[in-house]
Amino acid sequence: MLAYLIDQWYLVLAALMSGGLLAWPALARLQGAGGVSPQQAVMMINREKAVLIDISEPAEYAAGHPLGARNIPLAQLAAGAKGLPTNKAQPVVVVCATGGRASRGAAALKALGHEKVHSLAGGLQAWREANLPVEKLTPKGA
Repeated sequence: MLAYLIDQWYLVLAALMSGGLLAWPALARLQGAGGVSPQQAVMMINREKAVLIDISEPAEYAAGHPLGARNIPLAQLAAGAKGLPTNKAQPVVVVCATGGRASRGAAALKALGHEKVHSLAGGLQAWREANLPVEKLTPKGA
């Protein structure tokens, strides 16, 4: 049996690679790599007083953002901009337009010492698809 496995090493390697590729998505979900769903974010806001931080640029934020979200652009986040919770144990949910930048924002907040930081999977797009409230800023005088 061992001789066969050694002679057919390429088949063994292919089987191991195939199994690893099949298990990868499940392992990523267990580690929370995809962030929290909009429903989970709402539960965190209601139960744990989580703060929504929208890291979109001001123009994107003005075009639409989750109701009650604070705007701190990603570039300003690493510097510890105003608007961040002073209690570093308070949960924070980071949101952007599609969820792509939110993980970088979450990593920046963790580097600043915030303990419970989550990114919103799917971003504002997923928030809208879940029919959750979105507000737009209207220009002054309009």
